[in-house]
Amino acid sequence: MITKSAGNSWMFENRVPHVIAGDYTPHSAVSIFTKDLGIVSDIGRKLKFPLPIASAALQLFVMTEAAGMGGDDDSSVARLLAQITGLKLPGMDEED
Repeated sequence: MITKSAGNSWMFENRVPHVIAGDYTPHSAVSIFTKDLGIVSDIGRKLKFPLPIASAALQLFVMTEAAGMGGDDDSSVARLLAQITGLKLPGMDEED
């Protein structure tokens, strides 16, 4: 339903199947997003250009990397949010 609505995005279509499959094999690692969003944030700050959504995304990726998932697929942000909220996603072990 979401993929046929205005809420769709390439990332949603591409990463949600990883979460559903419980497959966090890196196709693009969390640490790459942390690095790239950090660069974007630095440029925005230098130019005095507000980037509220990129800033929020950066914090989610930093938290995910800090939780030990830096080398995992970027869809691991969903795993972090599941851990924080007590939800269980496919592929999550008891220690996740």
